Order: sequence, then structure tokens, then C-alpha cells
Amino acid sequence: MQKNEKALVIFSGGQDSTTCLFWARQLFAEVIALSFDYGQKHRLELDCAREICAKHQIEHHLLDLSLLNQLAPNSLTRPEIEVEKNSPPDRLPNTFVDGRNMLFLSFAAVFAKQRGVRHLITGVSQSDYSGYPDCRDIFVKSLNVTLNLAMDYEFVIHTPLMWIDKAETWKLADDLGVLAMIQEETLTCYNGIKGDGCGECPACLLRKKGYQRYCSGMK
Repeated sequence: MQKNEKALVIFSGGQDSTTCLFWARQLFAEVIALSFDYGQKHRLELDCAREICAKHQIEHHLLDLSLLNQLAPNSLTRPEIEVEKNSPPDRLPNTFVDGRNMLFLSFAAVFAKQRGVRHLITGVSQSDYSGYPDCRDIFVKSLNVTLNLAMDYEFVIHTPLMWIDKAETWKLADDLGVLAMIQEETLTCYNGIKGDGCGECPACLLRKKGYQRYCSGMK
């Protein structure tokens, strides 16, 4: 990584991507944030993304990915489908959106190449990934190779949260000086409630448990 290079952060306005955004600001000369509107129920996250970028003078773009909503109905895009609190062990949670991270990274790569950006940053984590296959390190590395071959361009996909859990993610936010901002101004909740969220959905429970572990010294 070079301080004189640019980076593109896939930015939802949630805890993980916001932590990655400020991680990137410490390492790159210029950071661009890219968000996706795919008809998510918790679309208030896009307002959070806009507000955070405006407040910190970060260039922000929003791409329409509504086709994903049509192709992959699930509890994050359909009001009639409730978010499961406990998923059966024999299948993925109904919050999993088929192809989401693959499409996000692919569109981000096309966007980045037009601007001479090589570094792509995403907040996926294999430690706290809820069983999502597109949050695994092997997937990211595979797609990195594919994107480089597809566009004849030397992309580098960075995953600063890949091997850390939520407690360690809170610690990283604290180390970056943005813990309070992430607590109050981001949206992780599947039910679209800012800050501490609804406290009941899987995303809120994971976030809360991680914060409690961090506050207790990650014991």
C-alpha cells in the first residue's frame, strides 16, 4: 500500500464498512466511497452513508443495483419476509442475498478502473460471517484473480476485518478514533434502526455482543 495511491471503499453506512472507511483514510492519499441501492428494507443505511461522507469530506457515489432485488428475494428486500432470528443449520440465513458481494465487488472494480483506482476495500469477515459464503477469504481471493484477468488490471482487494471478530472490530474503531461516531451514526440493524438498532435481529445481536466483549476487555 502506498500513501500516494487512491482507494475505493464499498460503503454501506454500517459498522463494518465505516470502520474500513476510516482505516483506508489512514493508509491512502485519497478515498472514495461507493454505496449500492438494491432495494434493501434497511435503506436508511444509504442516508447514513451520505451523511458520514458529507461530514468527513469523503467523495461518495451511489449506484443503482435494483436488479439484484428482482433476482434474489430475501428478508432484506421483501417486507413480507421476516428476518429469522435463528436459521436452520441445514441452510443459509434468509438474510443472505445471493451474489451480493460478488456483484458489489465487480461493479466497484469497473467503477474504480475508470478512475485509475487499484485498491478496493470491503468489510467482509470470515470470523463473523453468519455462514455467508461470499464473506470467505477464499471467495475474495478468487474474485480478485478473476477481476484482474477480466479487465487486465492490477486490482488489490483489501479485507481489513477478515480475520477479526466484532469485539476486535470495535477495538479497531476505537484505535482509529471513531468509536463513538460508529456507535451513534451508523446503521447495522436489519430492521433499519440507526445506532443501537432494534436489539433483536441477528445483526444487532452480533454488534451488541461484540461491543460488550470489547468493553469487558475481550475476555
